[in-house]
Amino acid sequence: MSSYADVLERASNSRSRWHRIVLKLSGEALASSASDEVVDANVLDQLATEIVAAKAILGVEITIVVGGGNIWRGTTGVGATLERATSDHMGMLATVINALALQSAIERKGQAVRVQSAIQMAELAEPYIRRRAIRHLEKGRIVIFAAGTGSPYFTTDTAAALRGAEIGADAILKGTHSGIDGVYSADPRLDSSAVRYQDVSFMDVVAKELKVMDLTAITFCKDNNLPILVFDIMTPGNILRALMGEQLGTLVG
Repeated sequence: MSSYADVLERASNSRSRWHRIVLKLSGEALASSASDEVVDANVLDQLATEIVAAKAILGVEITIVVGGGNIWRGTTGVGATLERATSDHMGMLATVINALALQSAIERKGQAVRVQSAIQMAELAEPYIRRRAIRHLEKGRIVIFAAGTGSPYFTTDTAAALRGAEIGADAILKGTHSGIDGVYSADPRLDSSAVRYQDVSFMDVVAKELKVMDLTAITFCKDNNLPILVFDIMTPGNILRALMGEQLGTLVG
């Protein structure tokens, strides 16, 4: 495995395989494994450092969709206590918290960034406006899309697919955690014989019920020719390696 310094050196003499991307982060990836903190400052700093490096060195236009599972998941408490729509709206608010944390971490690295929310909250974030988001990218800013699609019953995976198509992204980079470094034939944490795919088609993902994104997101990406790269985002340097086109994770397309 290359050191982060080696990856930076290669990146300085390389180009990104994609011009504009959506980076999909799970909320769980931001949580601390060592304490009950819902946002780990060290993880946040690492991600911000790599995102800013990717922007500065490779010049790629970056948008980010972050989940809220470290705080609240839409399916939590559904049943006798909460309606699904209410729980989903709570989850959307959780994504805003994560988006604001990520915005602050990125800005501390000197990179301009804007948060756009699908739910109106003028004191905290801009409303999501497609043309404004594209203009931010053209001006060299990073854009974080918060609050999912703004509608219940849709995941942040679907939000990433939707925003990616709307802004004309070239690919979705789905960062994984917990040691999962791509798409497998089965859960490698439970099945030692699980095989990691290097490339897999959208049709195979659906037919084999592979755990990539929810079915709505997969179908949307297929219909809009939007490839998905699934890779381990917790390994330092992997964002840059993914953008440079090095052999990494699983490409779904």
